Amino acid sequence: MTRELLIFAGTTEGRKLVDFVRRNQLSAEVVVATDYGREMLEESERIRVSCGRLDEEEMYRKMQENAFDLVLDATHPYAREASDNIRRAAERAALSYFRIVRREADAAEGIHVATVEEAVEFLSHTKGNVLVSTGSKELYKYRKLADYRTRVYPRILPDAQTVSDCMEMGFDRKNLICMQGPFSREMNEALLVQTKSRWMVTKESGREGGFEEKVLAARQANAQLIIVGRPSREEGYSLTQAMDHLKKLYHLNGGRHITLAGIGMGSEGTMTDEVRQAIVNADLCMGAERMLDCARGYSCSLWKGYQPGEIFAYLSEHPEYENICILLSGDSGFYSGAGALKEALLSLDPKLRILPGISTMSYLCSRLKLSYEEVKPVSLHGRSGNLVFQVDTHPAVFTLLNGQESVQAMCQELMEYGLFQVQISVGEDLSYGKERITEGTPKELVKNRFSGLCAAVIRNPDYVKEDSFGIADEEWIRGEVPMTKAEVRAVVLSKLRLSSDSIIYDVGAGTGSVSVEAARKAFDGTVYAIEEKADALDLIRENKRKFRTPNVIPVYGKAPQAMDPLPAPTHAFIGGSRGNLKEILERLLEKNPDIRVVLNAVTLETAGEALRCIKEQAWSEPEIVQVQISRGRRAGAVHLMEGQNPVYVISFCGKREGASLFASPKERMEE
Repeated sequence: MTRELLIFAGTTEGRKLVDFVRRNQLSAEVVVATDYGREMLEESERIRVSCGRLDEEEMYRKMQENAFDLVLDATHPYAREASDNIRRAAERAALSYFRIVRREADAAEGIHVATVEEAVEFLSHTKGNVLVSTGSKELYKYRKLADYRTRVYPRILPDAQTVSDCMEMGFDRKNLICMQGPFSREMNEALLVQTKSRWMVTKESGREGGFEEKVLAARQANAQLIIVGRPSREEGYSLTQAMDHLKKLYHLNGGRHITLAGIGMGSEGTMTDEVRQAIVNADLCMGAERMLDCARGYSCSLWKGYQPGEIFAYLSEHPEYENICILLSGDSGFYSGAGALKEALLSLDPKLRILPGISTMSYLCSRLKLSYEEVKPVSLHGRSGNLVFQVDTHPAVFTLLNGQESVQAMCQELMEYGLFQVQISVGEDLSYGKERITEGTPKELVKNRFSGLCAAVIRNPDYVKEDSFGIADEEWIRGEVPMTKAEVRAVVLSKLRLSSDSIIYDVGAGTGSVSVEAARKAFDGTVYAIEEKADALDLIRENKRKFRTPNVIPVYGKAPQAMDPLPAPTHAFIGGSRGNLKEILERLLEKNPDIRVVLNAVTLETAGEALRCIKEQAWSEPEIVQVQISRGRRAGAVHLMEGQNPVYVISFCGKREGASLFASPKERMEE
């Protein structure tokens, strides 16, 4: 085959079609009607561009004189006469003809008319400025309006001849808007507001023609649409169907190009040029509804969704899309779905690109004139997190929020744990026209109303600077309940080998001293403090509030039964078993065969029972440490050492065949 195509262009679809031909190293002659259309296309060795309005006979001669494989008609949907000529010429030349049709736009509220004449007739009975986006070809028809010179604002191509023609028709120079699309919703809205237009005349040009962006802009600017309907329904192929046909015709391998793009705050101004170019080059943009707003007005198709599985399934079912841009809020590397998407989509495009955006944290901190290298980032947007611990241990914390309810919940939680003194700055609708930053203490902000798009910076001048490990015994609220002493706690916690996200059972939690210290170590995890005495459970709640560990969950009941509804643990500390040690250990093994356990025994009988259970139940070889603490006390002019009861600290793990000896219990549980 000659791999020669004849393309009649002049539209967004035409330009995208030419780009497709160029990428796949096919040859084509491209015909456009105007010099401006020619300027929008890049010629190359394989792409020739000719300019001029051809009649049917001229088209036929061109087809006869050249060896074309296929004629592709990507002219404007309203250029019906041109399409009819192209089709008839192709039939005479015995060439295959493909008409590229635009998808119908969604039905929109407005004044629907059949022709520009009807639109002008309607406007003659109204008042208010008019933004005309129907092109220059039929602009002369608006001269029937008595005050068209001052009332009508034509949006035309920045072409010298077109400008000259408009001025000859009597349109005021200052009313001419010379711009090349596509136009975003924000741009359409800005023009309506700037021209103080009450009316906007538009053709039903489909999504590729930016019709949806005009509908949204008119709604925002309180303007009324006058919609000129298409001349008639057309039969033909979508742009993606035409490209798919070319792939089959020329045996093209194609290949997917997937980009994960962080769009910044959401407004066009906070989007990087690199991301904007990725949207321009895309034939499909995917993302949540708000993310897709950035791509409206461009020529790409839009698909709403953000779950990795759904995106993979859609792309697998639609191989016609080659250049895919998946839009992500903020920065793709900051609390983003980019990681999960990358894993899901690498099989479709091993060279998948990830483009960064401006993160919400950097944007809000810049608004607050705050350097953010010492700000701790946390996200409560669609996830849980131990915000109290982070605020308590850092001078400043940034957090993403879910809106009104999450701001109130945040303020209430900070007050519940005694953090009344912190200063909160809540940013709403950042980068948008409604952007607002509200500052105050939790008590001042808890009753305020906030939008769904918000984030906060929390500053704590009294944050805890030292490591919280080893809280002195006298600091605890104790009552009459036994408590594991500070020195023994230190050994227990070192033997547990906790990570930041551990899930821990504290069986026989007493005052909650081990629970609280473990929770401050496993600040992104959870400690279930299991206790059957009601007075001890009250002490656990009090100490939980005092030491700001919301990730301690008091559980009332007797082990092992109280453990049944709880999630599987990675670690367990047994401070008291009430005669149920064997059953407790059996249940722990059932919940997680790789759990790490530390057990305290004060009596020889308990230590002996523990060793028998470990042997019978096939746990790992235990590590046994006897801790004998002596504390000094003043006796007149001297100090004497008083010995405490010895404690056996026994630590051991479950043994699952093939488990890594060096992996954490949680990592082994997930293998």
